[in-house]
Amino acid sequence: MSVDMRAVVESEFPGWLLALQTGFLRPPTAPDELVADRLANADLARTLGVFDRDRIVGTFRSFRQEVSTVGGGSLTADAITQVTVSPTHRRQGLLSRMMTADLGAAKERGDAIATLIAAEYPIYGRYGFGPASWAAEWSVDVRRAGLDPRRSGQPEDGGRIDLADGEEIRKIGPEVHRGLAGVRAGVTDRSTRGWELGTGLGYQIDGWKEPFYAVYRSESGAVEGFVAYSADDKWDDSKQPVNTATVRDLLAVTPAAERALWRYLCSIDWVGTVRSGYRAPDDPLPLLLPDPRAAKTLTYVDMLWVRVLDVVRVLESRTYPVEDGLVLDLRDADGLAGGRYRLDASPAGARCVRTTESADLALDIAELGVLAFGDESAVRLGRLGRVEELTPGAAVRADLLFRTPLRPFSPDIF
Repeated sequence: MSVDMRAVVESEFPGWLLALQTGFLRPPTAPDELVADRLANADLARTLGVFDRDRIVGTFRSFRQEVSTVGGGSLTADAITQVTVSPTHRRQGLLSRMMTADLGAAKERGDAIATLIAAEYPIYGRYGFGPASWAAEWSVDVRRAGLDPRRSGQPEDGGRIDLADGEEIRKIGPEVHRGLAGVRAGVTDRSTRGWELGTGLGYQIDGWKEPFYAVYRSESGAVEGFVAYSADDKWDDSKQPVNTATVRDLLAVTPAAERALWRYLCSIDWVGTVRSGYRAPDDPLPLLLPDPRAAKTLTYVDMLWVRVLDVVRVLESRTYPVEDGLVLDLRDADGLAGGRYRLDASPAGARCVRTTESADLALDIAELGVLAFGDESAVRLGRLGRVEELTPGAAVRADLLFRTPLRPFSPDIF
């Protein structure tokens, strides 16, 4: 079957959006309002379509993104999204064609990494991506949690919690988000459009229900966190409220803010269950409760996938807790970032250069992205056969270099 792949032009965008809807099993229509909204926020030069005669049967889009690294640095990423292949054209290499074209353009542009959120786990490893962050979700049985029912809705640390609205969140939220990126790796930047969509502005494809907002301020008055949450309206047969509060967005820069916001949510009258939404797997929520078993794990899932395009920039962009040097032999089937590199790192900084020295570890480029964000163990990957230890003890040394006290967290899906 002969097909043509290229960037779409404006007149072709409604057909591209129709193919996207079809691929995501949404109603195969593209209302004018949806087309106008998506077109206004798409870079057509980075919006690929696969054409079979006059019909688009494959979609692929990317955009510029900033991703936080260990220690508060950042990397420019090629963020990949809205990838589909129509069911009539599966298993014909269309995804590979689109991915190859996009990653080649990203490498030429100078992007350090490519990122995506994978709808299906098995697909993207063959293109050099690996899961660099994971997420957990809990459901808290408030009555079982053991919290003091006489407790005030206000924190006991001198700070305070105030109710807010979407307009205030759009003003204060970006600074909180940037603060989170300073303490967690894997945080992707949130655009003005992202803040607008998250607070009810712009075209809402699934409709909009206004959430409740609460802001935590420290004793000095500094905004250190906020939460957006919704609640249902349910009562049992004995006329007792059995409402669930569901977190839509909770960002906190300090542990005090994080503790205060969770305790606030678990103290709301008529709320019997709190659903946390996606959180970092090491979120303190369960252990904040007198009975941590009251927090039932609903989900543990891969989140941000990373594909390294520039080894030197990736390894030099982050901090390291100890001083050591390793030689890494990186395999890259696509020829974008493979080779042998020497990393010399310490708390003062890092230097990475190509080398001909004997390697300490050999691994695929996908595993480097996972290790560089600090959420995986080289020893564990070695036991899985995905890292080869060429110098005895090198995997343990790599763990001491790469692992981080806080696991990476990616609160935004794109």
